[in-house]
Amino acid sequence: MKLGIVGLPNVGKSTLFNAITKAGAESANYPFCTIEPNVGIVAVPDERLDKLAEMYNPEKITPTVIEFVDIAGLVKGASKGEGLGNKFLSHIREVDAIVHVVRCFEDGNIVHVDGSIGPKRDVETINLELIFADLEMLERRIDRTRKNLKSGDKKFQIEMELYESVKAHLESGKPARSMTFDSEQQQIVDQLFLITLKPVLYAGNVSENDLSSLEANKFLAELKEIAADEGSEVMVICAKVEEEIAQLADEEKADFLEAMGLDESGLDKLIKASYKILGLISYLTAGPQEVRAWTIIKGTKAPQAAGKIHSDFERGFIRAEIVAYNDLMACGTYNTAKEKGLVRSEGKEYVMQDGDVTLFRFNV
Repeated sequence: MKLGIVGLPNVGKSTLFNAITKAGAESANYPFCTIEPNVGIVAVPDERLDKLAEMYNPEKITPTVIEFVDIAGLVKGASKGEGLGNKFLSHIREVDAIVHVVRCFEDGNIVHVDGSIGPKRDVETINLELIFADLEMLERRIDRTRKNLKSGDKKFQIEMELYESVKAHLESGKPARSMTFDSEQQQIVDQLFLITLKPVLYAGNVSENDLSSLEANKFLAELKEIAADEGSEVMVICAKVEEEIAQLADEEKADFLEAMGLDESGLDKLIKASYKILGLISYLTAGPQEVRAWTIIKGTKAPQAAGKIHSDFERGFIRAEIVAYNDLMACGTYNTAKEKGLVRSEGKEYVMQDGDVTLFRFNV
């Protein structure tokens, strides 16, 4: 999973990136200090792996990972090459989802690129640049399809009508993700690789003082309204607090979070929200050699899940032996779960569930 962290200059984007990846991207109080995208690979925290490791005492534990890409700040006119526009757009096309950091705090010491705090205006600035970039790409596709119409093939007529409707939607200032498509249309639209089709998670960056009274934050309320209108999610973070958490040893983090009145770190919240918007789950494999988490799309059937491990597993799939993680923990050992009939044998049509502890049987 690859997440692109975007936002206007000086909204806390690089501070957040540094905190969650500890990758040390330069953070400074001026635009464009992040010239190249910084990439950080983060292990997905999953306490289930630790519990399974206690049971199996494996040689290694392998969590699933997320790749975060900190992309250079965007300004008005980026789609026409202003700022670092074209670089920004090429990097953002490669990510699976967008984490859009929006400043929801006032601080006279930190310059805002537009002179004042305004989530609605900030979100519109970035959304419009992405829409303009998508329109440019769509225009090229429409020109090509118009030439193909001369062949008389009906599929080009279907494509043209769809492209025109997407174009009209974008021209009204709305992202492509707020449109609905049937399965056939979705296949066509997916080939356009539109930026505004990617799911977006808004991260409202608040001050440390705001954490105890989020309801009173008018900027956050404004951001939530924007997200609700387009069917996107909002999570609240305090980049400065995340920066402090990143400096602590693991055993100190829980105490710090409790002292701050927080249930979990911003990274944990970000990962859960990202899994949700991308429709992802994890299944687990466990044994003396390795305990591991595997990320798949919700609704994946057993053979395709096996293919995540190796293509031979999918090709020669026979069955999957599965026990739910909670059942395994309640029983204490795999053999006890088997004796109680909690280890199931599932075939090719089985849809994998989050937390399935799985052993695949295959023959090639």
